Amino acid sequence: MLKLIRYMLGVFCLAALIPVGQAQLRVFACEPEWAALTRELAADKANIYQATTAFQDPHHIEARPSLIAKMRRADLLVCTGAGLEAGWLPLLLRQAANDKVLPGNNGYFEAALQVELLDIPQSVDRSHGDVHPEGNPHIHLDPRRLLKIAKALKDRLVLLDPTNQVFYQQRFDSFEKRWQAAILGWQHKARALHNFDVATYHKDWRYLFDWLGMNMVANLEPKPGIAPSAGYLAELKQTLKHKPAKMVIYASYQNNKAASWLSREMNYPLVELPYTVGGNKQAQSLTSLFDDTIDRLLGALEKKLGTAE
Repeated sequence: MLKLIRYMLGVFCLAALIPVGQAQLRVFACEPEWAALTRELAADKANIYQATTAFQDPHHIEARPSLIAKMRRADLLVCTGAGLEAGWLPLLLRQAANDKVLPGNNGYFEAALQVELLDIPQSVDRSHGDVHPEGNPHIHLDPRRLLKIAKALKDRLVLLDPTNQVFYQQRFDSFEKRWQAAILGWQHKARALHNFDVATYHKDWRYLFDWLGMNMVANLEPKPGIAPSAGYLAELKQTLKHKPAKMVIYASYQNNKAASWLSREMNYPLVELPYTVGGNKQAQSLTSLFDDTIDRLLGALEKKLGTAE
């Protein structure tokens, strides 16, 4: 018994000698894009939990007990904000009762606060549908904004884990260099998409279009978050006869029934885009997310031009 006590005391003493900075930060990432970005910056310095997948609508997530348990132990919460998680994140925060990750504290990181938002409404009420008062939250599909968010997230990691400051800075510097080069490559590759008119299911692609100079000429949702009715789709079909699109886009997490109908009726290419990391087998990282998205858009463009000929 005495030997066991001495052994246990030795273990505890060794544990006490391990520097705090060597412990992994526990990160709760609301969406796949933020889990991927945190992994780029923190690598093995963080234990990252991804709360949702690319096949779930980030607006509507069940606040499961397993999510509450992960939130309760988190050192850092990384979410989109701008109301994207308004239906489930506040409940998780209340149930987890973890002061470290509450809004206003260092462990709470909201990506939308780091960049300028588009589509800020003049007024908001329930009759407008699921409108975000702060602006459109789908910011991760603009790689320029993503880089600004990466810098701010790096600074937050340093604040929470100053022992590894040099490591985080080096990771960010490497990411920044690769990302800036990738942006130039994507812009050059996608130049044929400039001023290209598309119909979408939801305004997921607002920032992607702003970056590439594309135009959303039709939205299959009559109002944000409201599923299209047969009557609305019939009206939309008539509208597109006067102001046509070149393709119909929907995300991997969305029901494709309405988009498929419009594609058939108008003879538009139907394009399923991954939307976020993990949205298909090609888009398994932030870089491949943009690679695959642009490839699919260009493929639809070629198909449309071939049909026109």
